Amino acid sequence: MTFSLGIVGAGQFAGQFAKLFRAHPGVGSMYATDLIPDRAEQLIAAERLTGGFDSYDTMLGSPDVDAVAIFTQRWTHGPLVLRALRAGKHVYSAVPMAVTEEEIGAIIDAVRETGLTYMMGETSQYNPATVHARDRIADGAFGRLFYAEGDYVHDMDLGFYEAYQYSGGADWKTTASYPPLLYPTHSVGGVLGAWDTHAVSVSAIGVPDERGDGVFDKAVSRFGNDLSNATALFEVAGGGSFRTNEFRRVGYPSHIRESRFRFFGTDASMEQLATVSFWQDKKGVTDISDLLRPKPTLPPDDPSLARIAPTLRAAFTSGSAPVHDRDRLPRAFDLLPNGHEGSHHFLVDDFVTAVAGGGHPPVNAWVAARYTLPGIAAHASALRDGERLPVPDFGDAPAR
Repeated sequence: MTFSLGIVGAGQFAGQFAKLFRAHPGVGSMYATDLIPDRAEQLIAAERLTGGFDSYDTMLGSPDVDAVAIFTQRWTHGPLVLRALRAGKHVYSAVPMAVTEEEIGAIIDAVRETGLTYMMGETSQYNPATVHARDRIADGAFGRLFYAEGDYVHDMDLGFYEAYQYSGGADWKTTASYPPLLYPTHSVGGVLGAWDTHAVSVSAIGVPDERGDGVFDKAVSRFGNDLSNATALFEVAGGGSFRTNEFRRVGYPSHIRESRFRFFGTDASMEQLATVSFWQDKKGVTDISDLLRPKPTLPPDDPSLARIAPTLRAAFTSGSAPVHDRDRLPRAFDLLPNGHEGSHHFLVDDFVTAVAGGGHPPVNAWVAARYTLPGIAAHASALRDGERLPVPDFGDAPAR
């Protein structure tokens, strides 16, 4: 039994995911829509989709579409997701879940009331470091975990200017100032995707930008934001803490690894850096770099990546790492491009499996809230000179 899927937003990410959804045996007819019709038409032709719709409203009103996958601008996800759920469609959403607590609460209410599947496509859920830490936590290897760190370290000069120009048009500088802490899920999700807890309070510090090029300029920013770097320290339920960094002006090779994680317990610790990773205990240090290193599945000069800035292409070409359990994936994925350190295949399969089976995906609405809300509270703290603020929580997903 298959379901039909509509791709919403035919930008740079949509093409890579459309290819995987189309190949999955659980997906049947596929459609696309975009505010720029030419982009939707190009995606339909390139990925041999079933057809297109002239608007999102038309797609939501069609009985031919069972689910939607949303790949639009970051601040648009909340309202678009809510409209889809209320129209009776299952939803896969790119990150972040939403940008306010109110939007997140409304999505959770809609999922609860409709029984539909919602999933946020957080790539760090399958970052090899997160996968390995999740496995080692489960077998007790860390002892008591008490501290972790998660970084999303991506300099604007390494592809983000081009990405915002592509998506934002002539007014791209107004949105390139998107507050780093409102895009928290790569750093927060990589920690909480392994550690079974949630944030309860936060204190954060932001660094005003000094480039002077009109990006992160309060007078230009639609978000009134001038912070390009920010650090947040979270208290977690059950005792302990984790720290995240969201850096957009930083001397670091984000084209090699943009997300990285560290976990510390009473018996052992684990650290992932740009090119090496280590497991450490009281006896010594073990290099686990090969275990966590994905192998590329697509050359960076592949024609399908022509519209993507060269410094962003690594995010679309990485394959799986040895720590990934590929046995659970459809064999149709074995020779297809992957991305974001091997996560894309697993994210697509999670969503299709949840829709088909009626259960919650791993990053369901309640988990997505716990990956997103900490950043919203942290941004508020940074605007209040680091004042410690509570992090709202909507609890665990109800059983299905």
